Amino acid sequence: MQPPLTRARPRSRARLFALSALLLICVPLLSGCLRVQVSMGVSSDDRVSGQIVAATVPANDKDTGPQLTAPNSLANKIRVQEYKQDGYVGSQAFFSNLTFGEVQQLGSMSGQVGSAVQLNFQRSGDVVVLDGKADLKSVPDGSDVQFSVAFPARVATTNGTRDGDSIVTWKLPPGEVTAMRAEVRYADPNTRSFAGWAGIVTGVALGVAVIVGAMAYLGRNRSPRFEHPDAAGKDKQKV
Repeated sequence: MQPPLTRARPRSRARLFALSALLLICVPLLSGCLRVQVSMGVSSDDRVSGQIVAATVPANDKDTGPQLTAPNSLANKIRVQEYKQDGYVGSQAFFSNLTFGEVQQLGSMSGQVGSAVQLNFQRSGDVVVLDGKADLKSVPDGSDVQFSVAFPARVATTNGTRDGDSIVTWKLPPGEVTAMRAEVRYADPNTRSFAGWAGIVTGVALGVAVIVGAMAYLGRNRSPRFEHPDAAGKDKQKV
């Protein structure tokens, strides 16, 4: 597995929180065309769900195509099943609720070198940047390799094909190295959690103030007010 791409991190007084992930998909190169389709969605709390398809045109009736195997550490978050469609055979893996760090472990789903896609998610404040590279030099012509990401907010910049405001797709050509990049802005989930807690604390404080005010009102002195006789006489004279 190749090391993840690195990016220079600017120095700033603002808090810089970086999360990186590396996805390395390896499938055996068999005779015939190759199909690799990766689609994933990034949620507003930096969780990743999606699927991976790895399949080839079978060489014979016994050829089952590339078989993906979930790593033990993610066995409860990944489900692998047979894939058979449009003359392709192989397997597809469904994953859900992965952290950026856990996405890196998807690279161990196959130990055979074939097509490789590197991804690096980096967060700086409210900005999330996806940097990726697909090395398909050894992939045969006619192969279908696609990568798609859905973000929780509008994509600001990208070198991929936009499919709406928040979805970007790259159709990766065989025999080439393709760079992928997308930038999106949405609130840091850690900041939102703090803001949410601050809101709860404020709500509790307001609730306490209301309760104290209500208790003071209910506990006020309701006895008849005493007036001095002279004061009452003076009031009558004024009338």
